[in-house]
Amino acid sequence: MPRTRRDPVEVNLTPLIDVVFLLLIFFMVSTTFETRQALELELPESASGLAAEASPVTLVITAEGRYRLGERDLSAAALGDALAAEAEQAREHGLVVEADARARHADVVRALDQAGLQGIRQVRIATTEASSTQAETP
Repeated sequence: MPRTRRDPVEVNLTPLIDVVFLLLIFFMVSTTFETRQALELELPESASGLAAEASPVTLVITAEGRYRLGERDLSAAALGDALAAEAEQAREHGLVVEADARARHADVVRALDQAGLQGIRQVRIATTEASSTQAETP
């Protein structure tokens, strides 16, 4: 009796790869990413402020006078160069300045001056909603 030749057994990995890609896409879509590091900022209050959409270019000014653009901590001297790198996107979408309520006025003016030198004309200053417990003055 002649021996029949068997074809080699192969495992089809295509369904397994499809499932792995579907899981990867599911986790990418369902995961929230925290892009901002927690800073202890106390934003000034505003009674007439309006909610605005988030801008991809946000400049943070701390109470100590330090600057942060994105994830980079900056000195006052490096602020101009850092804004120049983000100027195109800031001109298109605007710049949001998140200055601590205890920040010096000079630090905020320095940031606004550097933004003006880069041609950034749409600048918003972030505030918090005024609390209703304060007495209104006539």
